[in-house]
Amino acid sequence: MSLRYLYSVLTLTLVCVSCAVTSAASIESRRSILRAVNSDDKKSDFVEYGVDLNATNFDAVLKDTPATFAVVEFFAHWCPACRNYKPHYEKVARLFNGPNGVHPGIIIMTRVDCALKINTKLCDKFSVSHYPMLLWGPPSKFVGVGWEPNQKNSDIRPIKDGRTADLLLNWINKQMGSSYGLDDQKFENEHISSNVSDHTQIARAIYDVEEATSTAFDIILEQKMIKPKTRGSLIKFLQLLVAHHPSRRCRKGAADILLNFDDLHPIDLQPSNKQEDDDGKLTLRNFQICGKDVPRGYWMFCRGSKNDTRGFSCGLWVLLHSLSVRIEDGESQFTFNATCDFIHNFFICEECRQHFYKMCTSVSSPFNKARDFALWLWSAHNKVNERLMKEEASLETGDPKFPKMIWPPNQLCPSCYLGHDQKSNKVEWNQDEVFEFLRSYYGKTLASLYKDKSIDGNYVTNGVVEDLIVSTNAVVVPVGAALAIAVASCAFGALACYWRSQQKSRKPRRTWR
Repeated sequence: MSLRYLYSVLTLTLVCVSCAVTSAASIESRRSILRAVNSDDKKSDFVEYGVDLNATNFDAVLKDTPATFAVVEFFAHWCPACRNYKPHYEKVARLFNGPNGVHPGIIIMTRVDCALKINTKLCDKFSVSHYPMLLWGPPSKFVGVGWEPNQKNSDIRPIKDGRTADLLLNWINKQMGSSYGLDDQKFENEHISSNVSDHTQIARAIYDVEEATSTAFDIILEQKMIKPKTRGSLIKFLQLLVAHHPSRRCRKGAADILLNFDDLHPIDLQPSNKQEDDDGKLTLRNFQICGKDVPRGYWMFCRGSKNDTRGFSCGLWVLLHSLSVRIEDGESQFTFNATCDFIHNFFICEECRQHFYKMCTSVSSPFNKARDFALWLWSAHNKVNERLMKEEASLETGDPKFPKMIWPPNQLCPSCYLGHDQKSNKVEWNQDEVFEFLRSYYGKTLASLYKDKSIDGNYVTNGVVEDLIVSTNAVVVPVGAALAIAVASCAFGALACYWRSQQKSRKPRRTWR
């Protein structure tokens, strides 16, 4: 009897335990589902635009952003006032942050959670005394420094009157002399002012040169334009970029691609091959020619006042001009050939491509001087502008704030003009002055944004600044171009070889499943 009793009790206990476990699992499962549903609902209703920073990425993000100003919000996730303020902050961040921002590349809106232990020292460094606390200033001024409330002559300022989205945006508008509105929609670029008369604005085009380089190579890959007949012209253009691209990280990226090009696209590759790896992805997709954060999805100097104006074509022209003023005399003919072949084989706008190549084929004698090639490219650009001026005037397709014009305008280079017939719009040029203007404008001024830091975010001394402005010197072509590639990329190659050898000898890690 006792055994039966014990057996019954034991059975009942096991059943109860089983039911409890099942019930608990069921409840937890339902809770998980509810959390997932609620999370999805929140995600669909509320999009976050503010950039989350912490002690590990604070300096890197603010050092590398193309934005002119930054707002940093110091908050604590447990603070009710911070949670209530977040929707206001996000309304303003929507206007400025990311490729989908209404006015991208002007202000970067960020936040730091001071309640996380990783950020304790960072928040102390900026004297965070209350939540939320907002600071304003040029992004680079936040890097490697701190801030004190009574600090004199500081470029960082507290935003004391930004309790709502309206107040915050009004404060920003007062600082910038702008008229942004919370209801602004994308491509309503009426706030953009013409940057023709301000020669320093070209410095912001360094980001557009990166954007155009990355976009051009994305188009080449997407359209599968690397064929046996076009392979050589792409290699020549990559050689040119390795030696003379104004962006250091684009030079590095071009060198990485060039070092691996024979493996990625062998010379005997047949047109029928899909140029894809085993996963169906283009193998060159593994290489980001100007770094992992490019393309950014928006333009700075080259942004038009309309959705479909300027942008890529403007950035590409700036790239070509910047290359033309960085080469040596012995590279002038090589650069001419590389440029003409690249546009002819890889520029996808058919009419523009044919028009440019016609100008190339009209050149009867080789270039012996870098000056001659730079002036030819400048003249070719003006011919393109003259043609487009007429077409856009008749069709009303031009950008009203950035109409096509003869370049450079008198405001930028009065010494370039010997005479100007207003009726025929014909200009008598002082070509020596034009060349000096081109060298300054597309050379040192273009790279001047990086006097204090390198393009890939590493601070450099003044003695190394020239590396950002004057690239490696190739003396003879094609031997000179090969030497330039060797000089520019030997360090990258050595590092790549070492990494590969380490990867081959490395045992695969186990993963827990």
